[in-house]
Amino acid sequence: MSTWIAIGVTALGCYAVKLAGLLVPAGALERPLVRRLAALLPVALLAALTAQQTFADGHALVLDARVAGVAAAAVVLMLRAPFLLVVAAAVVVTAGVRAIGG
Repeated sequence: MSTWIAIGVTALGCYAVKLAGLLVPAGALERPLVRRLAALLPVALLAALTAQQTFADGHALVLDARVAGVAAAAVVLMLRAPFLLVVAAAVVVTAGVRAIGG
């Protein structure tokens, strides 16, 4: 039963956040600082999620094949390749490192 309570609380929380966003005055959203933060926040959250999923396993720091995949993706990004090639490079390098036992 506690799972359904958690689902209900989460649904209500999501609705409350959505409602709070709709209640913000339009003038507050037009400020340059708010616009800049709104543009940068998704990038920061995605970077934090990527770092956490790549380098952490519970409470321990882990350096395994995922690190090589992220490094390969970074190199391909610096070469300005299309996103599909970036993902493919990360997948191939991660799989290759895992296949050779890294």
